[in-house]
Amino acid sequence: MRRTRRASAVLGGFQHPAQMIVTAFGVAVLLGTAALALPFATESGESAGWLTALFTATSSVCVTGLAVVDLSAHWSVFGKVVIGLLIQIGGLGIMTLASLFTVLVSGRLGLRARLFAQEERKAFGMSDVRRLLRRVVLFSLASEAIVATILTLRFATGYGEPLGRAAYLGVFHAVSAFNNAGVTLWPDSLMRFVTDPWICLTIAAAVIVGGLGYPVVFELLRCWRRPSRWTVLTRITLAVTAALLPLGTLILLGTEWSNPHTLGALDESDRMLAGFFAAVMPRSAGFNSLDVSQMYPSSWLTMDLLMFIGGGSAGTAGGIKVTTFGLLAFTIWSELRGETHVNIGHRRLPESAQRQAVTIAVISVTVIVIATYILLVLTPHNLDQVMFEVVSAFTTCGLSTGITSDIAPAGHALLVLLMFVGRIGPLTFGSALALKERTRRYELPEERIIVG
Repeated sequence: MRRTRRASAVLGGFQHPAQMIVTAFGVAVLLGTAALALPFATESGESAGWLTALFTATSSVCVTGLAVVDLSAHWSVFGKVVIGLLIQIGGLGIMTLASLFTVLVSGRLGLRARLFAQEERKAFGMSDVRRLLRRVVLFSLASEAIVATILTLRFATGYGEPLGRAAYLGVFHAVSAFNNAGVTLWPDSLMRFVTDPWICLTIAAAVIVGGLGYPVVFELLRCWRRPSRWTVLTRITLAVTAALLPLGTLILLGTEWSNPHTLGALDESDRMLAGFFAAVMPRSAGFNSLDVSQMYPSSWLTMDLLMFIGGGSAGTAGGIKVTTFGLLAFTIWSELRGETHVNIGHRRLPESAQRQAVTIAVISVTVIVIATYILLVLTPHNLDQVMFEVVSAFTTCGLSTGITSDIAPAGHALLVLLMFVGRIGPLTFGSALALKERTRRYELPEERIIVG
């Protein structure tokens, strides 16, 4: 009872769950920065510097994958373990771990802690939060274990790695893939495995499952044989995902098919594999089996759009989320047809959800435009490369055209802010800054205006 009161007292200092989430992620970034700034976190035995440590810690906690130094050569085993732990913490969510810890030490979960967990994991009801958190952790660890086993066997049997080294590589990349981090232990990401379906398809599957979102995955596990009982969230997520993956694959294949620096150097079957892998990664993963810097600008624009949309809600992916994109599409379609309500299937969506989708999209576009302008001023790189870098950071994807390390320190600080805001989410970050929510208790007279 005393422990419960103590936990409640700590949580009680926050007026809104979003404030606790921002604070928790901020603390994780600072602790990770302190650990990576230690001399023995680098191979050279010298401190990496606070900006490099901050950038790497933020990229890891926010499961982005952008890097200002070569991870494989710069960081020691200790540093790489810290990065792996930060990715796992960021993927599961700070509030998930904190809520589980509260359950373990007190045997009960208070109302405020339930609200915090609900805000982080987007749970639909407070009564099942404890069970949901347990299932989230178990499902995540089980998925990572399966992926790690496949990768370990492949590294050991296909590439002659010793079993210990193979297991180390397998576990690290399983955690990085399922949490959509895109961090690898090789300087060329996964380009050396571009023709290996065991590596590419396994990692792609982990990225897709992790990016669907826990509510969708759990609903599919529970009633996959009864699509009629699926919620609107599941239907939109699956429909938009099923549309974007083949569409992105076809566009990238068509654009890069004859590019001698990317797909043009491969045979037809390997081109199909590499094209599919390249279309999956902008969901927020950040792995690459092709040299992104050698792609055509039209391919960069395609990946910009895919990164901006991102993956599913309440998952490890970034972007505005496929549900937001799908809801905007249905809203536009309903407006074009002159309908007064937005209907999906046999359900009518509330106006609050529509406003939230519009707000998220507008805020995200605004942040990207402002950040792109600032980074253009700070760097000598062209608009295509700078926008790609900004979108990748804000959507916590981690793909890059290769300019990350060439950006000035002020630009690195801007990317750190973008990764943090992108992981927290525009609405959550904005609400965390508000001292209190205000509810208007009266309605003003309505007046029509000309739009457009």
